Amino acid sequence: MNKKVNITTDSGADASVINEALSAAVRQYRSQKKMSLDELSRLAGVSKGMLVEIEACRANPSIALLCRLAAAMGVSVADIVNVASSPCVRIITAEDIPCLWRGELGGSARLLAGTSGPDMVELWEWKMHPGETFETGSHATGTHELLHVVQGSLHLTVGEESFTIGKGAAAVARTDKPHSYTCEGDDPLIFTMTVSERAR
Repeated sequence: MNKKVNITTDSGADASVINEALSAAVRQYRSQKKMSLDELSRLAGVSKGMLVEIEACRANPSIALLCRLAAAMGVSVADIVNVASSPCVRIITAEDIPCLWRGELGGSARLLAGTSGPDMVELWEWKMHPGETFETGSHATGTHELLHVVQGSLHLTVGEESFTIGKGAAAVARTDKPHSYTCEGDDPLIFTMTVSERAR
């Protein structure tokens, strides 16, 4: 099994667009709040060096890092990558859906859509190949994920507990603990995930 923690987006159009959007969001937030890099570093739990790289558009952020910065700035990840909804309906074309994770074997995680603001709901599509794992830390207290397996078998670990979710099955998981997703078995895995997270 290939275990990777907080794998970043790969190089390419998605990564470039995400890096530019995050850079602009961090610079704008610090300017509006008259906040130093040191202050934002402490608030978000992100090193000052990483923030310097982000503002200079040289970083390749992980999903976990995006989540920490979004929470610290009181916005959603969807706001940063520009797939947040706005009244009354916003259509996000297939070309505009960002890929925020790529696995070593070709897997991907795409943020299909999400709501604005610190209290957020996100809709994700995950594709993983046998042996791929994505591990991440805790979300804010009370965060829930709704998962539905379209193809293959998902091995979900939350804290010290592990679960297998087969094709066609669904699960509700409280993910305010470290958790991971693994493609179990010999077939590729596809699952959708809705994340409901309240502001810290």
